[in-house]
Amino acid sequence: MRTVLNIIWLLFGGIWLALAYLLVGIVSCIFIVTIPVGVAFMRMAAYVVWPFGKSVVKKPGYGAGSTIINVIWFVLVGWALALVHIVAAAGQALTIVGITNAIVSIKLIPVSCFPFGKQIVDSTF
Repeated sequence: MRTVLNIIWLLFGGIWLALAYLLVGIVSCIFIVTIPVGVAFMRMAAYVVWPFGKSVVKKPGYGAGSTIINVIWFVLVGWALALVHIVAAAGQALTIVGITNAIVSIKLIPVSCFPFGKQIVDSTF
């Protein structure tokens, strides 16, 4: 079932969202200072491509540095990413097929707002 849901997600918008995250990640890696931001965007791109069957958990060793970077991230881009996911979820929820995609868009908000200190793992259920 996960595979079917992932394919539906990919066909109805997931591929474009993943490509956008990947493109921003590549551009962010141009400067040495923004490489951690680029890596975070690329991690999110990998999650966005195949989100069903994955979960976001706190990374062991999560510390104050990640918290500070998360605050800076949220102020600069996190709030805008959350807004994009909310608008996308509202549009996707208009159809029956899109309801599962809307749930995924809402599920992506925490990781798009605060990506540092988290890791993406396979779900057990």
